[in-house]
Amino acid sequence: MTVSSRPSPQPADDHVVADQSAIFDFLADPRSHGIAEAVERIDTHGAVVFLAGPFAYKVKRAVLFPFMDFSTLEKRRAACAAEVEISGAGAPGLYLGVAPVVRTASGLALGGEGETVDYAVKMRRFDTNLTLDKVAARGGLAPDLLKAMAATIVTSHRAAPERRGVDTVVRLASYLADNTKEFAARPELFPPREANALAAAAEKALATIAPLLKARSATGFVRRCHGDMHLRNIVLLDGCPVLFDAIEFNDDIATCDVLYDLAFLLMDLWRQGLWAEANAILNRYLWATNDAQVEGLSALPFFLSLRAGIRAKVEAAGLAHLSGAQRLEAETRIREAFQLAQAFLHTSGRAELWAVGGLSGSGKSTWATAMAPAAGRAPGAVILRSDIERKRLFGIGEVERLPPEAYAPNVSEKVYGRLRDLARRVLATGQSVIVDAVHARPGERDAIEAVARKAGAPFRGFWLEAPEETLIRRVETRTGDASDANADVVRQQLAYDLGEIGWARQGRPVSRAPSAAPPSD
Repeated sequence: MTVSSRPSPQPADDHVVADQSAIFDFLADPRSHGIAEAVERIDTHGAVVFLAGPFAYKVKRAVLFPFMDFSTLEKRRAACAAEVEISGAGAPGLYLGVAPVVRTASGLALGGEGETVDYAVKMRRFDTNLTLDKVAARGGLAPDLLKAMAATIVTSHRAAPERRGVDTVVRLASYLADNTKEFAARPELFPPREANALAAAAEKALATIAPLLKARSATGFVRRCHGDMHLRNIVLLDGCPVLFDAIEFNDDIATCDVLYDLAFLLMDLWRQGLWAEANAILNRYLWATNDAQVEGLSALPFFLSLRAGIRAKVEAAGLAHLSGAQRLEAETRIREAFQLAQAFLHTSGRAELWAVGGLSGSGKSTWATAMAPAAGRAPGAVILRSDIERKRLFGIGEVERLPPEAYAPNVSEKVYGRLRDLARRVLATGQSVIVDAVHARPGERDAIEAVARKAGAPFRGFWLEAPEETLIRRVETRTGDASDANADVVRQQLAYDLGEIGWARQGRPVSRAPSAAPPSD
């Protein structure tokens, strides 16, 4: 029993260049694993996974794509070994090694003596209901989980090796060209007129941001990243989000700008209507990383669009392995991803600056979180929060408490100055901004309005109010929050002379759909 090769070196429509059916049948048989229960099989465009007892075996398909080549036994072995090394580093205990499939006198076997006919990545089996695409479908992406997800991504990017000087512009241009070619080959999924318009808009966008991308490459923002960071490739293990199944087959693809890496997850959340979750991940990522990330927001529409286009292309490549209802569902997802790729590049309107003020406990941060996803282009407004920026100024964690001297007037002036500076920089990228701070003094309110005026950006100011007992109850009962305010702080603030407040009182979240919202039928 051997793996038979097709006579032509050119891939068929499904890009498969060798017959692995005997191996798949072997791994799908419970007897091959010494278990009684059925083996669960999961098919993707590039691999087949077999869930057997306490283990999972992932076999690379013998496929040849422009972006992925598993066409030979040696290439599949190398890819399996690379996956164990690369993904295993970020998921301790999940990846157990490479298991050869060998041909013996009595048939195929996992390991042992004999001719090796293929390889499988051996993993500790986990509950597939705990991948974050499934968790999201159940409405389980709670704020604490989003916070943990963002922290996991930040940790991953900090640990990722730098690749300074890599020309990411050339690589991104090649991905666009490949998308255009694949779209043209499937006019039934990707209408040629729309595909051509998308290609032209994307090329123009890439040319505009090329100097920025080169500068980011020179300053350490290009790293050997995960490369395939969407919800299905994050799993809850012992209650913690863990990245797995990173790009292992092409180091060039995985070497990218960290915001391009993040954009895959943001796009995946956005296309599923999880706009608030996408916005929360972006903001938490920015809060935990270098200020210089801000300028990178200029590239975000292009990054999101390209990720959506690649998702459409890759899922289209896997259609050959689907049938019936599964195929119809996949075709719907593919068309939606393609339309979203267009929408990310065709958002209208200028970036806006919104400011929200009010005494501690008035609900500013809750209000900003609710408003941000619908403000400006996807994935919504950048939230600049005084409590966060004060902690960043002192180099401490979000929920660590600062001493009273950290709230001295001269320090607060630095914090407000920092908020204004960051707001200017964010607006310059085209992303909208919400500045969340007490804004008790008329001069502070005037200064943030002046930022919008100088930037030529629309401004909206909101002032939130609540009874004293409500303010005190809120600050005394909240936990895990960046604010250090307590009842004494509230009482002090109530004695402030606020001056004339021209902002809208008791601002409420507006009801409007985010830009680049997933298309609906």
